[in-house]
Amino acid sequence: MSRALGALLLGGALTLAAMVFGTGSLYVPGVALLLASLGALIWVGLAAAGAGIDTQPGPPTVEERRPYPLRMTVHTGLLPAPGGQLESELLEEPVRLAGMSARRLRIDVQFERRGRRIIEPPSFTIHDPLRLVSQTVRDGGGDAELLVLPGIEPVMAPSGSGGSGSGSPGDGRTTAAALRGAAVGSAAELDLDGLRPYRTGTPASRIHWPAVARSGEMLERRLTAESDSAPLVVLDASRPPSDEALDAAVRATASLCVFVARRGGLALLLPGDRRPTVLPADLTGWPAQHARLALVAPASQRPPLARARRSGAVIWVSARPDPPRDLIRATAGAGWLVTPLGHDGGDADFEVAGCGGRRITRKAPAGSGVAA
Repeated sequence: MSRALGALLLGGALTLAAMVFGTGSLYVPGVALLLASLGALIWVGLAAAGAGIDTQPGPPTVEERRPYPLRMTVHTGLLPAPGGQLESELLEEPVRLAGMSARRLRIDVQFERRGRRIIEPPSFTIHDPLRLVSQTVRDGGGDAELLVLPGIEPVMAPSGSGGSGSGSPGDGRTTAAALRGAAVGSAAELDLDGLRPYRTGTPASRIHWPAVARSGEMLERRLTAESDSAPLVVLDASRPPSDEALDAAVRATASLCVFVARRGGLALLLPGDRRPTVLPADLTGWPAQHARLALVAPASQRPPLARARRSGAVIWVSARPDPPRDLIRATAGAGWLVTPLGHDGGDADFEVAGCGGRRITRKAPAGSGVAA
């Protein structure tokens, strides 16, 4: 508005000077400035009268690096907009709009990091071609809240050929298969609300018919007394070296939960929990744990391992390279340490979400930093 006012004053001054001094050449720029300013004020004002933005709400959650659909309809008032641009914090650069009365926009955006996001409403600025006058219209829906979940990535063999021990692709595939087998074998039983693949001879009363109807796969209920045989996935968020390392550990935890749970179920221990949470094979309850993983913050202490000795595997995921000293003593089954790549050199047995996993035994290799 200040530019339009300045143009009006300058045009009026030139026109007045032309009249006072009889200089005809000043009439042309003076009248042109007056007409341009008045025209811009009228056009932009009519275009902004009744203009607005209608935003279609997207899903409340989205995984990292997955497209989040942003749907908006921009409409002007009594006249089409002479020019303008749509701005939003989700857009890398403003979207230019001109000569339109209504326009629908479909934009997919991606988030690189997990966590809660507060999304401010977009704004549409209408202006004339000379940008003498501009008016901004905002979406009146208010701020929106979005939860970015850690991404789910596959468990794979090591990609590098360097390193020693199990660094070769063949050994990596074998060890990844061993992790898969340990997950299935040690997840033989969970609690009464958990599920496992149907075994021949199981009474019909233990078959979980709703799960059979949903998945088409025969599943049976598990016994509470056998809950310690489920694989235990533990996330250690204590004193991470960097935010990126913690994000990688959280992403690996989410990926391993889905990988292991689908093969028989597991128990999950997150920072702040005193007892593990059971996740059955049909992933009942996983959305709530997935949302908790999105909000994991650095902790001051390591999570406590189960006091009782577990018969199943323990998969310890940490942003730090050093495992807890009692990791081996906590399980009679396999022990696995999963840390961001680069911490454990080239001796990873499998890779998942930017982390390398290796099996921990009582006879740790020299120089590995693992205390039995």
